[in-house]
Amino acid sequence: MEQASLFDTTDSRPLADRMRPETLEEYVGQKQLVAPGRILWQMIEHDSVPSMIFWGPPGVGKTTLARMIAHKTKAHFVTFSAVSSGIKDIKAVMKEAAQHKVLGQKTIVFVDEIHRFNKAQQDAFLPYVENGSITLIGATTENPSFELNNALLSRCRVFVLQSLSQEDIVELLHRAISSPKGFGELHIDMSDAQIEAIANFSGGDARFALNTLEMVVYNSPSDVEGIHVSQDIIKQCLQRRSLLYDRQGEEHYNIISALHKSMRNSDVQASIYWLARMLEAGEDPLYVARRIVRFASEDIGMADSRALEICIAAYQACHYLGMPECNVHLTHAVVYCALAPKSNALETAYIHASQDAKATLDQPVPLQIRNAPTRLMKDLGYGKDYEYSHDYKYHMTDMVCLPEALKDRVYYVPKDQGSELKVKKRMQDIKNIKHMIHEQKRKK
Repeated sequence: MEQASLFDTTDSRPLADRMRPETLEEYVGQKQLVAPGRILWQMIEHDSVPSMIFWGPPGVGKTTLARMIAHKTKAHFVTFSAVSSGIKDIKAVMKEAAQHKVLGQKTIVFVDEIHRFNKAQQDAFLPYVENGSITLIGATTENPSFELNNALLSRCRVFVLQSLSQEDIVELLHRAISSPKGFGELHIDMSDAQIEAIANFSGGDARFALNTLEMVVYNSPSDVEGIHVSQDIIKQCLQRRSLLYDRQGEEHYNIISALHKSMRNSDVQASIYWLARMLEAGEDPLYVARRIVRFASEDIGMADSRALEICIAAYQACHYLGMPECNVHLTHAVVYCALAPKSNALETAYIHASQDAKATLDQPVPLQIRNAPTRLMKDLGYGKDYEYSHDYKYHMTDMVCLPEALKDRVYYVPKDQGSELKVKKRMQDIKNIKHMIHEQKRKK
């Protein structure tokens, strides 16, 4: 066999870069934004783009849209990466933009990975965005709400780009195989099933899909009839890819939220899946364990107090064993929490009590339950009329323990779930006994 020389071209750029679309008609995906008549399509076509942020996962067309704007606009277009640029570079660009403004030409500044700029670097853009010297376009994979200054964010329109569908990726791969910019000069012997396998493996990332296709083609045998892609090559190239997961970013919060809400909704299968998504992506098992411990009281509480014990035990197991051994202990805790009866009564009780606490900071502790370690305190009435509950028949009295302004307040209201039915009955019994004691005192 003779290996085809894929490098005998004048364009040695990676396939993903060669296949980058140059017009909106060639652009694939994001129909909600760039289909004819849609808002972003009109902005680009009419060369009237405002300062904006493109937010979306990798490989969905953020930089491509910026390049299309550069191609269409009559403005002076400047692009640089937040990875390698500092305040000095920003100020130099801003000075140049001010000069273009004097000449009547606007400047569009495109910043790739804008979330990598720190607060001071982001602040450097503000006055120029405000006075119209520049139109800022930023691209980010991170939630702008977390990564961008509010002042800068409020001056930009945020456009959310979605992961591409499998159909979109398949279209891109077919185009790459047939286009002269891609592998159109070569005959690629590749089945639809193999193309779909790459599309499915890409996870909606066009760049990843095209890079994978390039790897497949480069590593496939060739002869005079063309390049033949085998199933074995596909399997070798479609090795396990890194999961989309940033332990400090938005996806971290999205997935822990998904786990929490799945357990709350008693969905065992979804709970295990989201747990696995976190652990397999490299999340700290102790972080997951801490969140589950919180869940045990926030969403189960007195309905099944055993849940807290199991979650604490799972946390200790994670501490002793670590990954991967502790994954089964976390699964144990997650499944128990998903199956347990649910009650948010403890969470609700604390929220209401904390609201009262903040609003009544001036309310004094009732004298009868104050400590009286000194003679002066006793003379002032500290501890007077205190009733030691163990000295009484029911081991309780009707003594008021809340401040006067809150004496009838109710915070904890048990639900009709699991063990909380017993708690509810016990609370009602206590209420009845205290009422009886109060009535007995009143009649004396």
